[in-house]
Amino acid sequence: MTPYHSQYWAHLLTLKGAGGTIENLTRSISNARVDLNPHQIDAALFALRSPLSKGAILADEVGLGKTIEAGIVLSQRWAERKRRILLIVPATLRKQWQQELDEKFYLPSLVLDGAMFNRLRKQGETNPFMQDDKIVICSYHFISAKAPSVQGVPWDLVVIDEAHRLRNVFKPQSKMARRIADSIGPAHKLLLTATPLQNSLMELYGLVSIIDEHVFGDAASFRDQFVRTGSEAERNSQLRNRLNPVCIRTLRKQVVEYVSYTKRIPITQDFTPSDDEHQLYESVSAFLQRENLVSLPASQRHLITLVLRKLLASSTFAIAGTLQGLVGRLRAMQKDLPKQQNQTALVIEAVEENYADDDSLLIDESDFESICELQDEWEPDEETDGVAEQVTSAEPVTTTQPQKTPANTEQDYIDPKLLEEELQELLGFSKLASRITINAKGEALIPALEIALRRAAELGAERKAVIFTESRRTQTYLFDLLSKKGYEGELVLMNGSNADPLSKQVYEDWLKRHAGQECVSGSKAVDIKAAIVEEFKDRASILIATEAAAEGVNLQFCSLVVNFDLPWNPQRIEQRIGRCHRYGQKHDVVVVNFLNRRNQADERVFEILSEKFTLFDGVFGASDQVLGALESGVDIERRIAAVYQTCRNPAQIAAAFDQLQSDLDAQIQVRMDDTRQVLLENFDEEVAARLKVHRDKTLESLGERERWLLNLTRSELNGDATFDPNEPRFKYQGKVAHSGYYHFDWRKANENGDAFYRQGHPLATAIIESAIQRKLDSATLNFNYSAYGSVVSVLEPLLGQSGWLELSKLTINSLDVEEFLLLTGVTDDGTVLDADVCGKLLSIPATVEDSVAGSLPDLSASRDTEMTKRVREVEQRNMKHFDEEVLKLDHWSDDLKQGLEREIKELDKEIREARKVAALAASLAEKLEAQKQIKSLESNRKEKRKRLYEAQDEIDNRRDELIGQIEVQLGQQKSVSNLFTIRWALN
Repeated sequence: MTPYHSQYWAHLLTLKGAGGTIENLTRSISNARVDLNPHQIDAALFALRSPLSKGAILADEVGLGKTIEAGIVLSQRWAERKRRILLIVPATLRKQWQQELDEKFYLPSLVLDGAMFNRLRKQGETNPFMQDDKIVICSYHFISAKAPSVQGVPWDLVVIDEAHRLRNVFKPQSKMARRIADSIGPAHKLLLTATPLQNSLMELYGLVSIIDEHVFGDAASFRDQFVRTGSEAERNSQLRNRLNPVCIRTLRKQVVEYVSYTKRIPITQDFTPSDDEHQLYESVSAFLQRENLVSLPASQRHLITLVLRKLLASSTFAIAGTLQGLVGRLRAMQKDLPKQQNQTALVIEAVEENYADDDSLLIDESDFESICELQDEWEPDEETDGVAEQVTSAEPVTTTQPQKTPANTEQDYIDPKLLEEELQELLGFSKLASRITINAKGEALIPALEIALRRAAELGAERKAVIFTESRRTQTYLFDLLSKKGYEGELVLMNGSNADPLSKQVYEDWLKRHAGQECVSGSKAVDIKAAIVEEFKDRASILIATEAAAEGVNLQFCSLVVNFDLPWNPQRIEQRIGRCHRYGQKHDVVVVNFLNRRNQADERVFEILSEKFTLFDGVFGASDQVLGALESGVDIERRIAAVYQTCRNPAQIAAAFDQLQSDLDAQIQVRMDDTRQVLLENFDEEVAARLKVHRDKTLESLGERERWLLNLTRSELNGDATFDPNEPRFKYQGKVAHSGYYHFDWRKANENGDAFYRQGHPLATAIIESAIQRKLDSATLNFNYSAYGSVVSVLEPLLGQSGWLELSKLTINSLDVEEFLLLTGVTDDGTVLDADVCGKLLSIPATVEDSVAGSLPDLSASRDTEMTKRVREVEQRNMKHFDEEVLKLDHWSDDLKQGLEREIKELDKEIREARKVAALAASLAEKLEAQKQIKSLESNRKEKRKRLYEAQDEIDNRRDELIGQIEVQLGQQKSVSNLFTIRWALN
């Protein structure tokens, strides 16, 4: 192979194409470490199909990989160097997204929260959101809080996960949704949600309006046309046509040919706490129910109480450490009591200033690791206090109105006697907790684990179990307990720091095994997690994990999940189980939960999570419809916490949970099912046919791209690399930084410990760039047909002939920048060669004989013919996009005009009613009064008609202005550059 071959392949690999084509998309796909399914290609193509589009809603059902679909789109934009990218995700999913982007798509990202934002500000970054080399990942609440900074960035793409949280953006009370929508403004948007339509058609209006405000008119005109309508069939048809360009949805039943699913099998293990454990629980619970507490700051009272109850339910070891922290807080307060002779109280402001934000004295983040994420989604107490009072009422709980703050903030001081009493109580609780060395739930774990492992073995699964707890102290207790019960040497730990001796040893061993391999990222936090997962997969049997393991790790080789602590947030439970019950899981997943039979509230919580959210059984766990009904799982946690905090007897507990279940029933309703199907779901046959085409074309394009890269690499590394004759693998012995084994298949690369070789790998990037930049003079190439080893029928008539061949690159700058290679060739007898024949010729091995003397032939006529074809392709595609945009703007302007005309129709109706009243008036005075009213209404109608004509003209002007902007974008600039010209001979 010659440098001319190399340059040809290098250009083929790097051509910029239209976004909505498989050929262009495979450039990004080839860099991904994922098992792609055709429906994911379909969704990505949909999102990228039109450069005039403002965005799309990807609404596939749960379990179909919307994260992968978004990752493909992100990769494509990144490859196009459109790198101002923002991801808005639930707080609990930030790390998971970061790891998925890094591991599967090699995309760098930054999780931006309050601490990181302030740190970057101190380092001199005026706006920390302005990142040119990292995708920015933030939570909903953080984006809302930092809206002005977000608005200051010209985003190329904004991806919103769980986007149904913003579906009520059109409502005045949805302030956070409105702030987020306004802050991301005109950016291209990608909304991910399995439930774009849950309760009302207005939710579709809300989501679509976030993407593009010109798809529908205003909310009032949408209601008139699509909500308050007589003909449902006609309504659905019109609405579906409007939604088709912005929303795509694939169902699980449509992809069973490509994706297999396993089930969840629940096991419930009852336990009964000892008398000491029960006494500790009841005492601490009663303590937390008091109206006034010195030991808890008012500003964080509800949040801290929630966490304390979680720790109390986790283990006595978890709560013991926190109780000691509260004792330390009160003792510190006592030391700071004013010494003045006449002052007998500690001023509350001093307490709050000195201790309210001292987390080390309250909730130990190193023990309860999810405190920061919980806090991120937790509304301030002054906005949510009052929930407790409403829990047992017959009305649904709402938390939107500000309520009064807890009583102790209204006091002028704290009585030192009250402080001392609380201190003594907490000391008593702490001593009791420390005396308890055996926990009933821990003892129940042993038989439950044995039963579950046997069940998993019956299902054909490996002897693997992941045990989740919310407390690191509980994690240590479980490690010690299981070590004593026969599992020593089979255990591995994962938490937020992984600073224990076992994890350190696992990490060191992993580094030695993988020294010099690509899987070593250099980031200890990332690598130690990878080391622990590998240890669990290859050697250990049980992983004891805090919430840190529920974020961003894939454990599909394990099919047994044990919830030692059960979160109250259904979304977090789904996330936990989803670490194992996910794409790639080959066995049914066993889920073990523990149930405290001495606690009625715990039983009702389990009932809600199991029956209302169907988290623990079935094929898909919590359905997209059910989880999608929740604005946030934290809302459920808040509601449950309020029950524990306010209810003091079984009757109150029963009433409160009955009310909660009733409220959930109202949220999780199915009356929109039929409408959802009609509006959003395509016919199975249509989807199946489209997915088959995508699958075949993608495989063909990926195979072609791999051949180009393999050929180019062989040519450029000739002498420095040894290529495996049986598979796409080679050993490079060049620069130290890149030496080693490489494989084109990421699965085989993982198995062998090779580097995954792809177009985006630094070695491949350097090779491609070198080939493109090489200056090639005209030369004579002798193509050796017999050395090719295969029959190429279109070339056989050319054997023994010679001629000329030119390679040029056409660049068309219109809606997109698109590039094409123009291959033109002729034989010496003047026969013009087809572009496909020229491409086949450049696949044949050749030798460079000598440079070409004299003038080169004029191939411009053939080149212009080929160029005209390409220009026509681009024009036809762009005109299709243009027609679609014009139709959208026509609908938008019609919507607004109909809204204005509606007001006049209502006045016409009032005038007719007034005339009837006038006709029936009994006296002259009444008739005169009725005529005055009619005259006033007619005058109002005349004014409204005048305003209507003006408004219609304004709408038409805005429409023409928007179309004018599109026409400017459609303006086409083209250029052609010659890459090389060769004289050829085929022998």
